[in-house]
Amino acid sequence: MLTPAQCGVIFDLDGVIVDTKEAHHASFSQLGAEVGYSISAAQFQHIFGMHNNSIFPYLYGCQLQTAEIEMLAERKEALFRAVIHGKITALPGVAELLPALVAAGFQLAIGTSTPLANVDLILGELNFAQYFTAISSAEDVTIGKPNPQVFLIAAQRLGIAPARCVVVEDAIAGVDAALAGGMVPLAVTTNHPRPALQHAARVVDSLAKVGPEEMLALLQG
Repeated sequence: MLTPAQCGVIFDLDGVIVDTKEAHHASFSQLGAEVGYSISAAQFQHIFGMHNNSIFPYLYGCQLQTAEIEMLAERKEALFRAVIHGKITALPGVAELLPALVAAGFQLAIGTSTPLANVDLILGELNFAQYFTAISSAEDVTIGKPNPQVFLIAAQRLGIAPARCVVVEDAIAGVDAALAGGMVPLAVTTNHPRPALQHAARVVDSLAKVGPEEMLALLQG
């Protein structure tokens, strides 16, 4: 019989802890105005949640040098932090769920394609950093979701086997990554309709509908 102390919960950031979709769209648009690309709503929907290493070649329609991608990504993320600074609010249920999971004995991690500076800003403004014992971010991965690398690193840093980790995701690629890593995905319908996420072990409209008991039940199968 599993206990919470033997289990981990790995949270994606964007669309799970906070809704940053409009801020990301704004920062990609601002960068495009600076460097000469345009981004439609459909293009943004396609790239949302992807790693910057995949995003910028897609937007430019050609291969880019690593140094070019790094320069574009650094500027885009700086614009993003400027957009969200002082305006960050947690999605419903998150502020209640995190301390409840920690109190029950779960170990928590962040697993995101977002750069660490963004993670630090968001968790810091929300006073959520205290709940997480591990973070896996853009700097840690070479392959983005649906590859499970970001989640496997997070589980390793928690010291918990992937099969004992729930991954909380809002993206289709994130659910795919959790499954590929042998983890149990719980999906939130922040940015995708319920039918698109049905391959997750459970789909909810809000984390207000989830507590420690449900997390443990998912892992016990």
